[in-house]
Amino acid sequence: MDVNSFKTVSTRPADVERKWYVIDAENQVVGRLASHVASVLRGKHKPSFTPHVDTGDFVIVINADKARFTGKKEDDKEYFSYSGYPGGVTLRTPREMRDRKPIFIVENAIKGMLPKGPLGRQMFRKLKVYAGTEHPHEAQQPELLSL
Repeated sequence: MDVNSFKTVSTRPADVERKWYVIDAENQVVGRLASHVASVLRGKHKPSFTPHVDTGDFVIVINADKARFTGKKEDDKEYFSYSGYPGGVTLRTPREMRDRKPIFIVENAIKGMLPKGPLGRQMFRKLKVYAGTEHPHEAQQPELLSL
């Protein structure tokens, strides 16, 4: 068979079929969970993966407040935010963020692993994160995805 007879198939946005997955974050390490979820959001688990097209699936993360860090990251890691004013720098540890916004830790880790720009923002919109076990997406009949 001639090598030139093979064609590279580029998936079009209209051809993408999306599934819904549920991932339980309880006792999962944040970084490992985030890299797995980012891969599913991008669509890298599908044979039809195309880098410039959003071929990924929807992901629901439950128990996000129970995700854990390894080592001393719970106290040593810092989340930086700047208000734009002099002296407006705020540094918070994951322990403080878990009390204030429990889903921020997981969302922030996943967002950092997605492409930057319009395509990455489109992929991030397919992520649904919840602190508890309840979620309002039962109608989509999500499949349980294990890590």
